Amino acid sequence: MVSKRGEAKAIGAPKPWYKKLWVQVLLAMVVGILLGHFYPQTGTAMQPLGDAFIKAIRVLIAPIIFCTVVHGIARMADVAKVGRVAIKTLIYFEVITTIALVIGLVVVNLWQPGVGMNVDLAKVDTSTVKNYIAQTQNTDVVSFLMNIIPSTFMGAFAEGQVLQVLFLAVLCGFALVWLGERGKPVLALIDATSQMLFVVVAIIMWAAPLGAFGAMAFTVGKFGAGSLVSLGKLLGGFYVTCLIFVFGVLWPISHWCGFSLFKLLRYIRDELLIVFATTSSETVLPRMLVKLKHLGCEESVVGLVIPTGYSFNLDGTCLYLASTAVFLAQATNTPLDLWHQVGLLAVLLLTSKGAAGIAGAAFVVLAATLASTGTIPVASVALVLGIHRLMSEGLTPTNLVGNAVATIVMAKWEGALDVAQMNRVLNGEAEPNAV
Repeated sequence: MVSKRGEAKAIGAPKPWYKKLWVQVLLAMVVGILLGHFYPQTGTAMQPLGDAFIKAIRVLIAPIIFCTVVHGIARMADVAKVGRVAIKTLIYFEVITTIALVIGLVVVNLWQPGVGMNVDLAKVDTSTVKNYIAQTQNTDVVSFLMNIIPSTFMGAFAEGQVLQVLFLAVLCGFALVWLGERGKPVLALIDATSQMLFVVVAIIMWAAPLGAFGAMAFTVGKFGAGSLVSLGKLLGGFYVTCLIFVFGVLWPISHWCGFSLFKLLRYIRDELLIVFATTSSETVLPRMLVKLKHLGCEESVVGLVIPTGYSFNLDGTCLYLASTAVFLAQATNTPLDLWHQVGLLAVLLLTSKGAAGIAGAAFVVLAATLASTGTIPVASVALVLGIHRLMSEGLTPTNLVGNAVATIVMAKWEGALDVAQMNRVLNGEAEPNAV
């Protein structure tokens, strides 16, 4: 959870346009395109800038996921209720994210944004992902499940294994619940650590323009400006995919639960604008906790579902991972038949759960997913780094809406939703809660 100071900064007076990060990224991309087009060799040499940015983000993913999940579980004091709500929540998350992944795969196969790029990555250095590639050697189910349990506690963090970190986080979260008052100092430390990590990520994200510049210069310098046509096609197709999911999946769920999705979008419009501008759903986590409680959802349900959803229910991230992975296969002429895509879907069902709502995390999980499958070249992720932030402007609002709907669904399922209060708030009949 971010600090009050960080929250105020996120929602305060707008900065001058030239100080906004998305503007700087966009300008960096333009400069990268020009450099790669007019000076191809120099543009190709910019690749380390993109690689350095990825490594800087990757080092923070494991501790962020750990702190977020542990804090979310430990907020509830009733162990029986934690288990009951957690099981219902995880079932819902798994069903919805599976639907999101299937939609992403179907649309990208029909849209075919990468066909015709004919990218050759034979000369690209993949030494930075050797550890991930080595893990794909044991592909049977037993070996995969055994790999979820880390050899040592710190080993999961040192190796950056997403599922191992989640496994430890769940255990530690329940342990803190059982400890009760004795566990509160540890929980306070975890909360403070998570705030520190969010600040570190915010600092690193200021290097996003440099990383985008390096990646775009490398892409254009090595493959030519023509590759941007396919990248633009990927971006447009991805936004369409997000709209299909929101109005084709979340709208029927909202209608079934007895509330209007359009009224909910109006209720959280400020948060949607903030998320769209910052491309990080963590910037509005404190506001969403308050707003959903004001909407009539019980505090204990909100406290569990929202933080857990930031790791387990990233619908937009699932759409991004499925769409981009198949795009990279198309761009590199990598054969990807139906069974390969079914296998990719199975891997994404697990790896997508580790992409916390921090800007840049989805890109890291994408690289880890490609390394896990061993089919699509991991080095191909350099092709999309330049437009990742633009794609994040679609995936992060989708994540936010998905988690807002999930919280209401879980509250109603648990009998912890004040329907009358929800209707008053969504109809504008109740005073807006101060956030």
